[in-house]
Parts: sequence; structure tokens; C-alpha cells
Amino acid sequence: MSEQNTPHQPEYENISNAETQKKWGLKDDITPQNVPIENINPGNNDWFSRNQEFEVFERLRKESPVHYTEDSQFGSYWSVTSYEDIKAIDMDHERFSSDIMNGGIRLGGQPMDEPPDAIFHLPMFIMQDQPKHTGQRKEVAPMFTGAHLATFEELIRSRTIEILDDLPDGESFNWVQEVSIELTSRMLATLFDVPQEDRAKLIHWSDTVERISDPDFFETPEEGFQELWKCFEYFNTIWEDRKANDQGGGDLISMLARGDATKNMSPNEFLGNVILLIVAGNDTTRNSMSGGIAAFNKYPEQLARVKADKSLLPGMVSEIIRWQSPVAHMCRTAMEDVEVGGKLIKKWDKVAIWYASGNRDTSMFPNANDLIIDRKDVRQHLSFGFGIHRCLGNRLADLQLKILWEEILNKFSHIEVTGEQKFLSSSFIRGITELPVKVHRY
Repeated sequence: MSEQNTPHQPEYENISNAETQKKWGLKDDITPQNVPIENINPGNNDWFSRNQEFEVFERLRKESPVHYTEDSQFGSYWSVTSYEDIKAIDMDHERFSSDIMNGGIRLGGQPMDEPPDAIFHLPMFIMQDQPKHTGQRKEVAPMFTGAHLATFEELIRSRTIEILDDLPDGESFNWVQEVSIELTSRMLATLFDVPQEDRAKLIHWSDTVERISDPDFFETPEEGFQELWKCFEYFNTIWEDRKANDQGGGDLISMLARGDATKNMSPNEFLGNVILLIVAGNDTTRNSMSGGIAAFNKYPEQLARVKADKSLLPGMVSEIIRWQSPVAHMCRTAMEDVEVGGKLIKKWDKVAIWYASGNRDTSMFPNANDLIIDRKDVRQHLSFGFGIHRCLGNRLADLQLKILWEEILNKFSHIEVTGEQKFLSSSFIRGITELPVKVHRY
């Protein structure tokens, strides 16, 4: 990917994020209960920044489990909210496409006849159908085998102990910033084999993906996309160096650089796959690390149970990930007419499968809104997806969370939430941006 092969800069419309928010933002008097069912737009970011999305999904599961939104900032789309229907679509990759040319995995993506010559067209293997998907995915899969992850355990534990030991006593701080981001950013830098002092850049680019349309961060989408292109500039230098020197390293960039299915990627595809690996390595773990603290403040009796019986800890980690549901949805595009839940989804219709809703479906998880650390079948949660696109890093997420909670239980009697949580304005990632806490050591 030499300078002669850098991507062309896009032609942008002059779109104001503030204007978009004004048009589609929810008024204060709108609630999940009083909006007419036919007008519900579950993808509206405001539900998530208000922490009201589970109320929306509960109503949809009862009244309209396969729901059509005709008009939204994303265009028209279907929402599938019951566990069994979500899982079935997720595993049906022939009739429901993830490919970026067919609309991709997020709300707002539309089918295209040919790739646009633009920065915001970022192919990545999660947005590819077979056979290209598996070909690219397998190039980085060795990073996430159980045997290879075991080599990280000592490093993850030493970092976790260091971070927890340095937390202030007797004063409130933001757990998200001081613990969740710090742990995940250090792991990301290790996976990419970049200097630890650059780890904040990785988090910044991950956050940019979710904040491109947020008027509090970028006046226009163009500003956000230009920030993402700095990610390309940073990693392109690393890519060229490792490719030229044939270092044969075990980091993700080296794997991409020498993989048969990835070594000749276009610049846009290279950036897309790098961003995918950054976001995947950040968001699930980071938000589950924060969500678990919030959960045990709400369910202290569950914390007491795991303190008394540490064998419950692996199941507890899975339950935290289910309860938090860090990835709210994935989208698919119907490749033929398909009937789901008595509704006819037509070819080329956009379909949002709401993992967050399926994880709270009481037909699969009794008392689904509660945190229950020995919940039966909790490993069947939807947070990592199912089928060919199941999260490649799920074992790493489990390992990081397991070690974090082992050390928390060793050091603290409890961690007290001392103020109001703030949530990410995104219907794709269920994120916590602020979680003020105070630690209580033994």
C-alpha cells in the first residue's frame, strides 16, 4: 500500500450532524410506552443515550416482534427482537447477507451496484459473504486460539493488578476511563504490536467510529471520516515496514501483511479490517468491564454469592456479557423473499437483528432483566453472535473479564457507584461513557 495507492478522498455532502439530530431526535415527552407502535424507530440513538432501549425492545417483543420501521434516519428497515428469530437469521448467511455491497451490518447501509470511490466505503471481513469472509478471517484467527491466548494470561493479570492497585482510595473516579479503557487499550497495543504510548490513538479511532454522527463530537460526518483516515496513515507505515522486512511477527498487522487472502488488500479494505479489529477488541470487553460494576451495584446479593463460591466466576462473566449486551444489533440484507414471524421480508429489505433484545427475551432467559450469575444456558447469549460471523475474539474477552473479576474479588469488598452513569449515543454499541465509582478495599 504505497503512497501511489492511497485512497481517493471522497466527495461529501455538506451534512450537519446538528441538523440531523434536530430532525430525528426524540422529544422529552416521548417514551417507549406512549409512541404509537407503528412509529417506533428502535434504532434511534436517543433511546440508548437515555438508557431506555430495553423498554423499547420489551414492547416490541410483546406487540410486534418482527417490526417494520418505514421512515427513519436510516431509511426503512425491519427489526427482529425475539431470541429464536435473531439466532435463526444470524445463522442463515445464504438468505441474509452481511456483505457491504448488499448494505453491510449496520443500520443505514444500502445495496450498491459498484463500490463508491469514497473513504466511507470500508470493506472488512465481517461485512463479506462467503467465500471471501472465511478466507480473510482465517488469516488472523491464530491470534485467538485457546493455546495462544494462554500466553497472554500472565501479562493481562500483571496489568490488571497494577491498574487496580493504583486506583485512588476514598475518592470517586470514572471507572470507564481509569480501568476499562486502560485495560483494553493496553491489550489492543499488544495485539497490534505498537508502542503502548500510542494506545490512546487506538481508543480514539474506535470511539470515532461510533461518534461520527454525534454533533457533540463532529459538526459533520466529514470531520469524523477524516479522523479515521489518520488511522490508515498510522497503520500503513507499520504495514509497509512489516511487509518489506518479512518479520514474520505474531501480531495482527503482520498476519494481515503475509496472509494470502489479505496481503493484496486495497487501502480502503485494509483500513476497514484494521478498524474492525480495533473496535472488536475494544467495545465488547470495555463495556462489559463497566457494565459488570453497574450490575453488581444493582444486584449486591449476586456479588455475595460469587465471593462465597469462586467456581461461579466463569458463568458470572458470561452473564455479565449477556446482561450488558455490548453489541446492540447487527444488520442483514434479505437476498430473497423470506417469511419471519408471520411477516414477509422482501428481497433487498434491511433487517436489524437486535442482540440486546434477544438477550432479554424471557422465553430463553427467565427473569431476563435480572443478573443471575448461575443462570442456566447463559453461554447461549447472543452477544458474540452465531454462525460464520461469531465474534473471533470471544475467548479473549472472556479471559480478560475473568482475570479482572478474580483480582477485583481479591482486593475489594465492593465497588460503589457514586453518581449517574452516562451512556453512548449509539444504537450499534451499547456503551457506558461515564461510571463514577469509589473502591472499598479489604
